[in-house]
Amino acid sequence: MHKVTACKAEDDYKLWIRFDDGLEGSVFLGNLLEIGAFKLWLDVREFEKVSVDPESATVTWEGGIRLDPDILYQDIAGRGVGQ
Repeated sequence: MHKVTACKAEDDYKLWIRFDDGLEGSVFLGNLLEIGAFKLWLDVREFEKVSVDPESATVTWEGGIRLDPDILYQDIAGRGVGQ
């Protein structure tokens, strides 16, 4: 399992992530805005409250939203480092 070491919200619902092996890049999450709990992000200030959960080493938001670090890793790695 890949571990997230840092993350931050960027413009247009992009999330920059760094993993424990040094891979880093951005993923677009705006396509989730109309799905269940993700509707909370329609207020961009809620999206910007992202953090790294110290126990699970993945990205998380208030309200219990967590994203699978392996899927995020594959998304970034599939496009090349830093994209």
